[in-house]
Amino acid sequence: MPPAPTDHASRNADLRIGHGYDLHRLEPVDPRAGSNRGGRVLKLAGIELESPVGPVGHSDGDALFHAITDALLGALAMEDIGTLFPDDDESNDGRDSIDFLREASRRVKGAGYEVANIDCTVILERPRLKAHRAAMRDSIAAALGIGADRVNVKGKSHEGVDAIGEGRAIEVHAVALLKRLPDAEGAPA
Repeated sequence: MPPAPTDHASRNADLRIGHGYDLHRLEPVDPRAGSNRGGRVLKLAGIELESPVGPVGHSDGDALFHAITDALLGALAMEDIGTLFPDDDESNDGRDSIDFLREASRRVKGAGYEVANIDCTVILERPRLKAHRAAMRDSIAAALGIGADRVNVKGKSHEGVDAIGEGRAIEVHAVALLKRLPDAEGAPA
């Protein structure tokens, strides 16, 4: 049996994959919404969607940016979004989730990697995402400094089943594939 890779060898793998997940309860939009009040405006990848309900969360509740952030961090076995941006830190109340994604992207580059591609699935009963997918892809790509052809966003419903199907929650899965930069042979992860 071959020996297990050393920490150095495993940290410098040419490809790394990470999975991110987020779930938010949806409640009627409350313009005063803070971390303990009704829903915020529904945003996915920074794109505002017309909806009578929005996410309850400490930041702006952008579940798509949150899941991608965790996918990037997870690919490099780094701390997750909740550890880096805790919900008990008042500076994160209402914070734009693009800040979280940009920090994860900065860490990816600092570790000597780049995003090869991102694949996301948003599970939401309403609104339907078809008309917004291109804008979401462009927003994610711009935040990561990559081409939109390396980003995919799919929308799925839950066919009326459980909290998501009843319009009381949103769920997002994201997978990120990272590749080591050619000039980063010894870059620490």
